[in-house]
Amino acid sequence: MLYVVVCGAGPAPYVDRLIKQAQQRGWQACVLATPAALEFIDAAHLEAITGYPVRSHHRKPGEPRGRGLPRADAIVVAPATYNTINKWAAGIADTYPLDVLAECTGLGLPIVVLPFVNAALAANRVFARSIQELRAAGVRVIHGPGQIEPHPPGTGSRLVDTFPWHLALDHLDQHAHGPGA
Repeated sequence: MLYVVVCGAGPAPYVDRLIKQAQQRGWQACVLATPAALEFIDAAHLEAITGYPVRSHHRKPGEPRGRGLPRADAIVVAPATYNTINKWAAGIADTYPLDVLAECTGLGLPIVVLPFVNAALAANRVFARSIQELRAAGVRVIHGPGQIEPHPPGTGSRLVDTFPWHLALDHLDQHAHGPGA
């Protein structure tokens, strides 16, 4: 079971591409959306192709656990935003997806992050520290020279069609965390 954490960034409306690629590689997938991502995605479409509800919020007190998701075997965070990466690295779990990421990081679950961040934000020292912190915790962040490079500010909308969703799955495959590995 692959959890796909989708954040509110330009490529988010196309997260179904990642899900379909994952399914072709033998994964079942479900979507956890940050509150900001809900404005970008078609939750009904994602639920139809995964067979699972898109989760964005914690259960309400007294709400039965029946709408829960199967336990994750791996997680892909894509597109990952500046905000989500920094909050996660700082230990802030103020949304359901961040809570799940914090817990699964502590469990040592395979997690791959595909950022979609412009160069001005990526140049911020806080962001660099956050990337280092996540990597030190065992999270695979595909960012930097020879990987996913930050894009110039104001150019993100031109890059959504070429966002490299497959890199996250390739990374899982390379490290023998895929289905049947």
